[in-house]
Amino acid sequence: MEKLFYSISEVADLLGVNQSNLRFWESEFKQLKPKRNPKGTRFYSPGDIALIKQIMYLVNEQKLTLEGAKRKLNQKKDTVAKQQEVVERLKLIRTELLGISKALSE
Repeated sequence: MEKLFYSISEVADLLGVNQSNLRFWESEFKQLKPKRNPKGTRFYSPGDIALIKQIMYLVNEQKLTLEGAKRKLNQKKDTVAKQQEVVERLKLIRTELLGISKALSE
């Protein structure tokens, strides 16, 4: 079952990024606004996590600068989301195919 909100440490572990990176991206990308409790603890929604995945895709896969990623998200957010989703699915398929290939060669 999917949770409604995730802590910063859960998101960092889930996506393999540093918590400091998440805080930095929050200051850089106005679209990324996790909820906060009165103590200031961040809580990320599934939508926030999807946006972080898009940022990671643009920076790591597309090799864009943060400024380039900001522009792309402002102009073509739907396109970026679809591209990121396709790349994620293809990586999963590749992993499965490698597993099948390994099993067949044993």
